[in-house]
Amino acid sequence: MRQGLPAVLTVLSAAALAVTTVAPASASTPTRSGDRYVNPVSAAFADTFADPSVIRGKDGYWYAYGTSDPLRGGEKTPHRIPIARSSDLVTWTYVGDAFSDATVPGWADTSRGAALWAPDIRYVDGQYRMYYVVTETTATDEPNDNAVGLATAPTPAGPWTDSGAPVVGPRRGGAGEPGNFLWTFDPSAVTDTDGSQWLFYGSYYGGIFVQRLTDDGTRVVGDATRVAIDNKFEGAYVVRKNGYWYLFASTANCCAGPTTGYSVQVGRSRDLRGPYVDRDGVPLTASRAGGTPALVQNGNRWVGAGHNAVVTDLAGQDWIAYHAIDRGTPYLDGTDGINRRPMLLDRLDWIGGWPTTRAGAGPSATPQPPPATGGVRSLDDGTVPPSGWAAVGSWTSVADAQSGRAAHSQGPAALVSRRSVGGDVRVEADVRSGGAAVGLAVGDPRARDGVVATVQPKTHRLVLQERRAGRVVRSQTAVLPAGADLARWHSLALDVRRRTAHAQLSSARLGDPLADLTLVLRADPGPRAAVVADAAGAVVDNLSVNRASRPVTRPVRDDVPSRLDPSASDEFTGGALAPGWSWVREDPAATVVDGMLRWPTEAADLTGTSNDAGVLLRDPGAGDWTIQTQVTNDLGTDDVRNFEQGGLVVYVDDDLFVRLSHVAIWNTRQTEFGKEMPYAGRLSYGGTIVGPPDTTTLLRITHHVDPATGEHLLRAWSRRPGDPWVRGGVWALPAGSQLRVGLVSQGGTGATNDFDYFRLYR
Repeated sequence: MRQGLPAVLTVLSAAALAVTTVAPASASTPTRSGDRYVNPVSAAFADTFADPSVIRGKDGYWYAYGTSDPLRGGEKTPHRIPIARSSDLVTWTYVGDAFSDATVPGWADTSRGAALWAPDIRYVDGQYRMYYVVTETTATDEPNDNAVGLATAPTPAGPWTDSGAPVVGPRRGGAGEPGNFLWTFDPSAVTDTDGSQWLFYGSYYGGIFVQRLTDDGTRVVGDATRVAIDNKFEGAYVVRKNGYWYLFASTANCCAGPTTGYSVQVGRSRDLRGPYVDRDGVPLTASRAGGTPALVQNGNRWVGAGHNAVVTDLAGQDWIAYHAIDRGTPYLDGTDGINRRPMLLDRLDWIGGWPTTRAGAGPSATPQPPPATGGVRSLDDGTVPPSGWAAVGSWTSVADAQSGRAAHSQGPAALVSRRSVGGDVRVEADVRSGGAAVGLAVGDPRARDGVVATVQPKTHRLVLQERRAGRVVRSQTAVLPAGADLARWHSLALDVRRRTAHAQLSSARLGDPLADLTLVLRADPGPRAAVVADAAGAVVDNLSVNRASRPVTRPVRDDVPSRLDPSASDEFTGGALAPGWSWVREDPAATVVDGMLRWPTEAADLTGTSNDAGVLLRDPGAGDWTIQTQVTNDLGTDDVRNFEQGGLVVYVDDDLFVRLSHVAIWNTRQTEFGKEMPYAGRLSYGGTIVGPPDTTTLLRITHHVDPATGEHLLRAWSRRPGDPWVRGGVWALPAGSQLRVGLVSQGGTGATNDFDYFRLYR
């Protein structure tokens, strides 16, 4: 376990000879300190950049990959997986496409208009791997025979070489039905803690599956396990945090123009293969499907926020990259066709063990503090040590095909920060080893105090140790996966926050670490950061030191009006409706009985042009308010009962309303918050999903007026009895609209909604 440590500690002690006393200073500041960025971050190079996937390359730049659409309005011709590059995660430049007409995979049937969708980028065993969807293949002569492919490259920008065959081939969805294939969409690869490779894939038709990959990533093997139900989830992305795997998955329609309600929900599991459950313990595979919202629209310009990736900045703060739609300009060209879905980036917080975007505030539309991407010392000019660092022992500059140039130890050696860091700090570097132990340290070389994380190839371990006066006083060790080739580049991070040290070794900083260690320290480690090597053969690049991010621990607070207005409410206890109700198309089957409003679902609907369903309404009055009901129904589970539902409505007229219902959507049961509105001479409808329903479900909508625009902002909430409220997304209705509120029971015959009450709070 202690192999290589004596030499490392000796190097740290020697560092005191090379570092003169300097005034304490911040280790670094975020890129463009005091600056701000504004979404969408893809605006400089693209009007649309859907389904983004992001990686930090070994050259120190971040790279983003998007679905194959035209990048600009009017361009018409799709790019074949466009690639962009950034030094700070918010300013991006287009660098090319992964494929050209000449290099498109041979098994993609371009004669049938094959498209390339939803790329997922990884770095494994020294190569970049990009998984993607091919919508039409040569595997069959039938339409819709979609599959997942793989291309590899030595650098993030390419050149990309397809593996020559599908990784996951077309999967039939029905025997003897030509063109009936399950949706093999949205691949996302991940490395398990034992080093094995796995692929998540799937979409609404079939659900999301996980399956093991061969070590070279070119094909799946073994049985596939379904981890999320069909007809609710797609766009999987998985990260490991605090001993759990978190499955991010998008839900609802991605592409309904101004009424797109796409959003991201999350489940977690101790095992990569599941089962994944939400905050309340509801499985993502259940018919009444679980899912804790992590990204929902908030009533500003952005709707349809989803299909995400997760990226970590150099201070250790997570960020969520995703696409969304500006409801004022929802289409790339004109008022129909390709939805305009640019890439956005926002802070991702972990509160109470669950991820949420900007502490629950959702997509940003105003200037925001940028990610921390400074503090980097480039070695590409061949200068070792880089500016601001002192060398102990001998280092040389070496050329590297993936990183540019890097520092190479010629014996026991260190690179030590000249400035004090102090406080909470994060140190990172890309490292590879020719046999030497290589690591990161934070400490006081003169006193021989500090904490050091070392990758030790001889014992194939990551070791995290605290030392006092040169003596190791605490230690944690992780055995690395047998297949981890430490001669290849890996990313090593060490952060110290409030006397807790955390070290992580990964292939590419994508949330699937090979080793993850935490150590509670006896004392503050000291003011210096260092890279250390115990012998010749350690190679280091992309060294950075930053103040560690300060985690956000509290969610944003919602103003939920909670003073009951009895005059605007109805407990349904008097044998008849209370005063104040009015009907649009009265349904005589709705009766007040046994202390509830019993209303069988109508074979009618409010959406589209039929407008034949009954709507029970009352006037909410002015100001902010909450409406709430508790509904019990017999929708059951699993069978197809499209689209029987019951719930709340906020109604302007038959073509402009929002509706929050417990609804049967194919084999699932969901709480959908839908909106219909006139748009470009037609009606546009879409929904966003809240929390899981139950036989009895509580529903509420909160109302506020946007002081800047006068729009009515309506947020959905749902709750199973005994569980906390699940906070959903926001729809906006136009300023000046005369709102009425009430109940609906519609979508097909066969079920009955029993409403226990209708309450309005101010």
